[in-house]
Amino acid sequence: MTNYYMLGRYPILYSFRRCPYAMRARLALMVSNRLCELREVVLRDKPQEMLDVSPKGTVPILIDVEGRVLAQSIDIMLWALEQHDPEKWLRPQEGSVAEMLELIAQFDYGFKYHLDRYKYPERYANVDAQVHRDEGAVYLEKLNVKLRATKYLFGDNVALADMAIAPFVRQFAHTDKNWFSQQPWNPLQAWLTAFTDSEIYASVMQKYPQWESGNPGVVFGRS
Repeated sequence: MTNYYMLGRYPILYSFRRCPYAMRARLALMVSNRLCELREVVLRDKPQEMLDVSPKGTVPILIDVEGRVLAQSIDIMLWALEQHDPEKWLRPQEGSVAEMLELIAQFDYGFKYHLDRYKYPERYANVDAQVHRDEGAVYLEKLNVKLRATKYLFGDNVALADMAIAPFVRQFAHTDKNWFSQQPWNPLQAWLTAFTDSEIYASVMQKYPQWESGNPGVVFGRS
């Protein structure tokens, strides 16, 4: 997983280890057995090569071997899984891909808004972190209701929605672990623990040195 060889044949992934968007992209690349050249960036010191292909300067960014740029994490997940989906993340036991994408969008645009203001209130003017914690909790209660019925969000097998949403729930939970653990969300808490204890989570959370221009990246993934 950390070999430096034949890098030119692989797609390039600009990533930041703790970013939940980058995390979800790495999860899909890992499960799909899609090797890539991972370039770990530091967000306060973004490489010019990354900015040249995506001026918005956010991760993840994937450049495929034909030079096409994917700058949205869900697009990267779908790109990888549509090539190879051995664990059937795009074939949920219940529901459809469209329904999973709808739930993911609710978290990307609604939940994420409150998560940012709960976790980083100092970045926003006149923000009450507790208000946004409580608003975020409304979304989590909806997940908890779903998880009372099935082990995962769309049945008893892990699917795209679980792996796309879990990194953000993890970030929310870690903001105040004691508060999160005290909520009446046993199914949600068990689901999150299963995610953070999983082999695939450990494999995508390995630490890598900051990539610098002119240096090789890291071959990431499993073949």
